[in-house]
Amino acid sequence: MSALARWCYRHRLVVVLLWVAVLAGVGIASTAAGTKASDSFSLPGTESSKALELLRETMPAQSGATATVVWESDGDVRDAAVEDRMTDTLDKLAELPDVAAITSPYSEQGARQISEDGHVAYASVNFTEQAMDLDKGNLEKFIATAEEARGDGLKLELGGDPISQAAESEAPTAELVGIAAAAIVLFVAFGSLFAMLLPIATAVAGVGVGLMTVTLLTHVMDIGDVGPILGALIGLGVGIDYALFIVTRHRSNLKSGMDMEASVIKAIDTSGRAVLFAGGTVVVALFGLFVLGVSFLNGMAVASATAVVFTVLAAVTLLPALLGFIGMRVLSRRERRAQTAAPENKPGVWARWAVIAERRRVVLSVLSLAVIAVLSLPVLSLRLGSSDAGNHPADTTARKAYDMLADGFGPGFNGPLQLVAETPGAADQQALQSLATQLSDTEGVAAVTVLPAEPDAKVGIVQVVPTTSPQSEQTAELIQHLRDDVIPPAEKDTTLQVYVGGQTAIFDDFADVLTGKLPLFLTVIVALGCVLLLLAFRSLMVPLVAAVMNILATAASFGVIVAFFQYGWGSERLGWGAAGPVEAFLPVIMLSVLFGLSMDYQVFLVSRMHEEWIHTRDNRRAVAVGQAETGRVITAAATIMFCVFIAFSFGGERIVAEFGIGLAAAVAIDAFVLRTVLVPATMYLLGKANWWIPAWLDKRLPHLSVEGPAETPEESRQPEPIAS
Repeated sequence: MSALARWCYRHRLVVVLLWVAVLAGVGIASTAAGTKASDSFSLPGTESSKALELLRETMPAQSGATATVVWESDGDVRDAAVEDRMTDTLDKLAELPDVAAITSPYSEQGARQISEDGHVAYASVNFTEQAMDLDKGNLEKFIATAEEARGDGLKLELGGDPISQAAESEAPTAELVGIAAAAIVLFVAFGSLFAMLLPIATAVAGVGVGLMTVTLLTHVMDIGDVGPILGALIGLGVGIDYALFIVTRHRSNLKSGMDMEASVIKAIDTSGRAVLFAGGTVVVALFGLFVLGVSFLNGMAVASATAVVFTVLAAVTLLPALLGFIGMRVLSRRERRAQTAAPENKPGVWARWAVIAERRRVVLSVLSLAVIAVLSLPVLSLRLGSSDAGNHPADTTARKAYDMLADGFGPGFNGPLQLVAETPGAADQQALQSLATQLSDTEGVAAVTVLPAEPDAKVGIVQVVPTTSPQSEQTAELIQHLRDDVIPPAEKDTTLQVYVGGQTAIFDDFADVLTGKLPLFLTVIVALGCVLLLLAFRSLMVPLVAAVMNILATAASFGVIVAFFQYGWGSERLGWGAAGPVEAFLPVIMLSVLFGLSMDYQVFLVSRMHEEWIHTRDNRRAVAVGQAETGRVITAAATIMFCVFIAFSFGGERIVAEFGIGLAAAVAIDAFVLRTVLVPATMYLLGKANWWIPAWLDKRLPHLSVEGPAETPEESRQPEPIAS
């Protein structure tokens, strides 16, 4: 690392120009190529996937996404003026690209698409592709054409996944708000404009190259629209933090009287190594998502890991070059003046806190665990699923259409189930009608309809409307009841092979698949994290303590998510929709990210403790010095990451808000409760056992240095004074 740091420092102009060239080159390439982001995912072996495959093979027009055009009239929707206006609108919509078919309530086939009171009607729209594969420009044109029919006592709204997807806000200001908040924290921490700008410039450069690379990667693998957003969210957070750790070490070196070049090299060779290790743990944790075997999640992992990799590269190459350019201005004016004065040897805030943590270690441990336990309680009622339009903000067209359909036809109408029946020969309409009759008598079923099919079709479709909403727990129970108890007896009496499908069933299966693989995934990332820490610190207790702390932080953050979104204690008030289930894929993504981020703080904290332990073999001093020297930088880093995550939460999308609130809560809990209180208290209690490892294992493990070369006795290891 020292050779790389020296080269980057001495050739700083070349390094900066290379980064500018890379940014320009990748930017031009990504702009020219465009994005092919796709949110498609497959769930091999599930009933809903089998149903979708059958529809694609035999009835392509029925396999695409569906949407609804809903209108409500002050009078009867059958009035001639209303019928003429809407018929003309539907004819225009049918001619637009990506529209496969539209069923009008004024046709014989759509006769049931008018509510009993005659005030609400809807047209069902079939698209040629699934929602995630539709062209956004075509969807926007579809929405604009439909909305032209509004007015003169006629309310019109549009619903369905394609409409929700087209209306999603890209929220370009979220990144800017996060950066601004980080800048304020950095300025308060450093008191220097240049020191504030360095971590931000480094992180923005790394994330910029990373996200543009992700755009190019969308052409060779499936990466969804959420992938780059998640990459920006994580990349900005860790990128600013990584640069912060290095700049802090550099400033400390300068304050101790070290030469500028030697200080930069020393900072990269110590904190830079920790950054490489920490970034590696985040990437490893993210790639643990591949264990689940879901391409949709693989894309998220690649997007996020790519952003992290480039922020690490920027921290260890671009940052030393920039440090060379600004020289002593990395210190504030007051700090530069203090260089000529006699150094003060007053213990700082964190040094005093380290003494308190040792003296009150039992009480602090109990209080910390109590806080974690209270925050974790809601996780016991965690319910995974997929939020529907009923969770959208009340002013969106998808939410208004959802409410109009629920009022006119019942809540289950927003998420009908598609029972795809396969027969050896042409579809047996009598068998389908018999199945429909049995389904009609099932508790939880509001309506059953046998959809028309081609005369020689080998597949028939029975549409089932539940009595409850798509995201309701009762709907999930109905799906399971149909599969286990209702359909098997019906299949014995006919030649039908029936699969329960439809968008609601797909998301229900998705939640079941991920829930089933969650224990394996948790085991894999915990094991990988423990192995990395074992290699780095050559201790059995350090990895074990880290794993327990990470699990506690995860449980507490999930508890916050459940309370905020599933209980609805804060989501409705802040514009993220009503209470509803937690997104099915959120736990696995959160686990991978949280284990990576938590490992970062553990590495920076324990690496300084380990460095002191190697020098003194005094556990009490090692823990005290480690906490005193890293406490301020860890809490500052956590504050920055908290601000970035919170800023992203207000981007307008419920899924991103769940990630933002969850990650922000996890970072705050990790830094201000676990690493500040519980980890030091635990390590004081464990004593020398913290650093024990069997001799036979120590000999067989490869050596991995996080701290870099050992300091000479003359080098100061005193805590950096805290700015007042």
